[in-house]
Amino acid sequence: MHTVKFLTTLVEHHQILAYIVIFFGLIFEGEVVVISTGIFAHLGALNFWFSLLFILIGGSAKIFLGYYLGELIHKKWHNTKVLRFIEKRVSRVMPRFKQKPFWSIFISKFITGTNYLVIIFSGFKKVNYRQYLKAEFSSTIIWAPLLLSLGYFFSYTALNISKEITRFSLVILILVIGFLILDRLIAWIYELFEEFYQNQE
Repeated sequence: MHTVKFLTTLVEHHQILAYIVIFFGLIFEGEVVVISTGIFAHLGALNFWFSLLFILIGGSAKIFLGYYLGELIHKKWHNTKVLRFIEKRVSRVMPRFKQKPFWSIFISKFITGTNYLVIIFSGFKKVNYRQYLKAEFSSTIIWAPLLLSLGYFFSYTALNISKEITRFSLVILILVIGFLILDRLIAWIYELFEEFYQNQE
């Protein structure tokens, strides 16, 4: 029966590939990639600081590409169903996006599945570029080490429960699902707060 050491050795022998996956993973996803990286950093398969560097580089690429994608959509496909979906989704979670674009962009980083849409929407709405970059980079500097450390904690917790790979992975899965549920709960509370605040104005 394989132990966690088998998984650690596997990643150690393919570190270059792992860092490439981190970079591209950050462009197309975010939370799960960073948490997974933190797990492998705790296990010693990846270097914590080197991983953080790749996370920040991948996150930066997402910031620029997402905004330009939004601009491209505005130029060529501004009446599509996809755009209407994005606008509806962003307006529901961030109803005061037009009034407070900086804080809407900043907070979206901490709501799973929302930030990518907000980034594209920012490009589509042509939010002030300097304000957009300031919001994204300041939130990323907090978000990246926070989630990386969370992955570190998940790995530490799972390792204390079992070193057998199946049980270790099961504990990690439960912790990640718990985090995602908590994140959605916080997002829902934030939506209610935004809705209440908007109705008071």
